[in-house]
Amino acid sequence: MRARHILPMLALLLAGPLHAEELPVFRLELNDGQLKPARLVVPAGKRFKIEIFNRGKTPVEFESLQLRKEKVLAPGAQSFVVFNPLSPGEYKFFDEFHMATAQGVLVVK
Repeated sequence: MRARHILPMLALLLAGPLHAEELPVFRLELNDGQLKPARLVVPAGKRFKIEIFNRGKTPVEFESLQLRKEKVLAPGAQSFVVFNPLSPGEYKFFDEFHMATAQGVLVVK
């Protein structure tokens, strides 16, 4: 093969991972003991990301014991958590700093 044929083929091979399927993104807002939404529906068998926003005046901690995930955010901060593919079912999550009112569920379908 000539060099002029190899370079375009090499470029295609290297660019392959760049076209991987993007993660579905879901948004969760925490605001001084309130979750919005308190019920998130996500796809089964796919990686996904939850973007977390603290809209309140106090710190929050997104936590799920079942999923072994936690993320602490200062007032006004935002972050995200990436989840590996999950089996269908319901998984509880909560704001550990506001346990009395901030209880949610991740519904995997």
